[in-house]
Amino acid sequence: MKIATKYHNELTVEMKDIIRFENGIPGFNEETQFVILPFSDDNFFSILQSITTPQLAFVIINPFHFFKEYDFELPSSVVENIAIESEKDVIVYTILTVNDPFEDSTANLQAPVVINGKKQTGKQVVLTEPTYHTKHQLFPKKTSTRQEV
Repeated sequence: MKIATKYHNELTVEMKDIIRFENGIPGFNEETQFVILPFSDDNFFSILQSITTPQLAFVIINPFHFFKEYDFELPSSVVENIAIESEKDVIVYTILTVNDPFEDSTANLQAPVVINGKKQTGKQVVLTEPTYHTKHQLFPKKTSTRQEV
């Protein structure tokens, strides 16, 4: 099927690649079908693109590439909702807030997007763990090594 996209113009996507979010994504409850598209040559950045609304596209990352200690437990209701049968089927992304300059961009670790890659179902999960919030610095700030004389 052909879809219009925010960053890739018009594309043909396979039905098998469409991820279904039964209740949409928070704030976009009516948007229930998305596809993941590449966004960078290094494969660190992708786009979660709505099938029906071309301008609705989120820049996403695999959080484990940037936040090695990131860890959480999925509530059983989520496991059931997206029909997870095996841990191997779980794919986790986080949505970025892209800033200018890009080095100031942040990741929302409080609300990961969890996808069952086997069944192509997904859900954005809001975690209640106090260690995660909506704006984790994606790139650590560089500290000055210059000494005052």
